[in-house]
Amino acid sequence: MRVVSFRVAPLSPLYTSLVRTFFTVIVALFLAAAGRAQKAISFPTSDGGVVSADSYGAGERGVVLAHGGRFNKGSWEKQAQALAGAGFRVLAIDFRGYGQSRGPGESAPMSAPLHLDVLAAVRYLRKTGAKTVAVVGASMGGGAAGDASILSEPGTIDRMVFLGASPNGPAEKLKAPSLFIVARDDANADGLRLPGIRAQYEKAPEPKELIILDGSAHAQFLFQTDQGERVMHEILRFLSRKFSAPASAGGK
Repeated sequence: MRVVSFRVAPLSPLYTSLVRTFFTVIVALFLAAAGRAQKAISFPTSDGGVVSADSYGAGERGVVLAHGGRFNKGSWEKQAQALAGAGFRVLAIDFRGYGQSRGPGESAPMSAPLHLDVLAAVRYLRKTGAKTVAVVGASMGGGAAGDASILSEPGTIDRMVFLGASPNGPAEKLKAPSLFIVARDDANADGLRLPGIRAQYEKAPEPKELIILDGSAHAQFLFQTDQGERVMHEILRFLSRKFSAPASAGGK
């Protein structure tokens, strides 16, 4: 029997360091991806309903994504992943009457108390560790988000983003810094949306911003245009911005 023997040379310190760095990066990427993974959850509303939502990311900065009438929670996936990647914990909700979400008025969501669904999501984030909560609302969801701010206690919602939308109620009673984004030629059967949104913006308390984009895309449809990256950039910028003073709680 022939025996072959050989000796393995010791690994160099540089090679060992490179291997460790490689595995550290792989583990970090895996954990980051796991943190952004989508999870299906549900929680109750104050009027006996149930909201179904997709949860993304982790951390102490929460964001609620409130969809428009022609969309649902799944429509936010790309934006939710971007927010989660930036360090936010995100809840994309289905309003009552959509998907598995239920509650009074679900058969006619446009006239239902959708602000209660938004507030249920805000409460869920607060109870599970979020220290701040922002709400991004598109079209119908923007109206619901604005009403949630108006009808809640100061400090409940920390930031508001309206996409092709404004509060249904009096904007002067908003209780959070607000960003309004709308396309100049966005219109419905009643005409251009910009004049009404601008009027609500003018009444909203400081701090506030209004961004008017070229084109006619409405609300979440903006993400399907060449303006989509800019819209996402503006949302991330606004949610990360430090304000020198809190917004005035209008109507006090």
